[in-house]
Amino acid sequence: MSAPAAPRGFTDEAIADLLRRRDEPAWMRERRQAAWEAYQAIPMPVRTDEEWRRTDLRPLRLGEVEPFGMDGAGGPGGESLLPEAERDERLAGFLGIRDARAVERRLDDVWAARGVIFTDLATALREHPELVRDHFMTRNVPATDSKFAALHGAFWDNGAFLYVPRGVVVDAPFRVVVAADVPGRASLPHTLIVLGEGSQATYVETFTSPDLAPQGFSSRVAELFLGPASHLDYASVQHWGRSVFDFHTERALLEKDSTLVLHSIEMGSRLSKGRVESIMHGPGSNARLIGLYFGDGSQHLDRYTLQDHQAPNATSDLLFKGVLTDKARSVYSGLIRVHPHAQKTDAYQKNRNLLLSRTARADSIPNLEIGANDVRCTHGATVGKVDEDELFYIMCRGITRADATRLIVEGFVDPQIEELPIAGLRDALKREIGARVGAAVEPIADEPTADEPAGVEPDTAAAAALGASPAGAPA
Repeated sequence: MSAPAAPRGFTDEAIADLLRRRDEPAWMRERRQAAWEAYQAIPMPVRTDEEWRRTDLRPLRLGEVEPFGMDGAGGPGGESLLPEAERDERLAGFLGIRDARAVERRLDDVWAARGVIFTDLATALREHPELVRDHFMTRNVPATDSKFAALHGAFWDNGAFLYVPRGVVVDAPFRVVVAADVPGRASLPHTLIVLGEGSQATYVETFTSPDLAPQGFSSRVAELFLGPASHLDYASVQHWGRSVFDFHTERALLEKDSTLVLHSIEMGSRLSKGRVESIMHGPGSNARLIGLYFGDGSQHLDRYTLQDHQAPNATSDLLFKGVLTDKARSVYSGLIRVHPHAQKTDAYQKNRNLLLSRTARADSIPNLEIGANDVRCTHGATVGKVDEDELFYIMCRGITRADATRLIVEGFVDPQIEELPIAGLRDALKREIGARVGAAVEPIADEPTADEPAGVEPDTAAAAALGASPAGAPA
């Protein structure tokens, strides 16, 4: 006999039902309850809030969402969640989660023997409770961080846990796929990565669901802890279906001399509102933040980035790029914050946006907040359409306008994609972007656009493929 379905909406009854169903330690139950109380106390964001001025939450109907599935641990599922194009990749481990159930879980014996822990979070909570207790929504992303972080803290369903002990250097990626197949249900995965001193790891996760009605909801959190002199290459690919409202926080806490490379890729969802943050807590820490988002239809993609320099002699480098067509809209707001004692900070921030239609829109708002006097901090932003001179240069070689546009977009996005550590994932993203660009430009391929302003500084990659550089291209 099947268990009764979870109630609809995030309510007192729903959190009580969740606590009854889950066999969790008392401290986790207390944290869930405290997070629920924080959620109730924090007002829902409105358009008069500065962070939410450009994102309208009125279409979000939380009362219609099923807040959780049956449990956080499951047995083997059907076909593997690992994409076929990646099945020949050398991986340190793979974790597949479907509707909050861990359906695939494997870790190379070599790394297990060296003390590496890689499993779903529900299992880690049972088998490694002290590690989870010390790091789960404590000093990185507390439940009081925001309205949706509090909701996540109360109702998180499962997620991934990676622990790499001191001095262990893992030379193959850890791969995670989180799939939500049930329409109308919430997906609240939590990623918790802890690197010991001098350790190294590469971690890639994808969030995916089909394009099904009714409305879906996701509130996800990634907490990344980098111990002294550790190195983490972390990539997150958001590929939710077009009915999903997605809210997320990805935050890394960097200790002395640690290095972070963070990739944030946004491809799906109806509306996405996210925060991508690196906290340079220790001196000599270094962060590279690499972002790419592609919006079409009526997608709304809103992200805030933070490079928070709390210690001296730290560096951060951010480049986020976006491609928008149809009636899609993006909002980018970034902040470099340098605390008074964080002397010798070196920070860079840039956001570039390429518009493929007259009705697409990109808002870009870079910011600096400098409290020290011996720093080097710069920022910039560009928003514009495909440059007509570039198009003319390529079309002179007998290439159609549609294909020329695809080449320019490829040159624009390829540097971001090529940094991803898994070849099969890179190839899949290139194919998808190519197909989406083709669908966008074919209907307007013959329309004259010479009267429209150029805006984005040209990339050299597309022209380089033709054996030369367009006029005005940077060296």
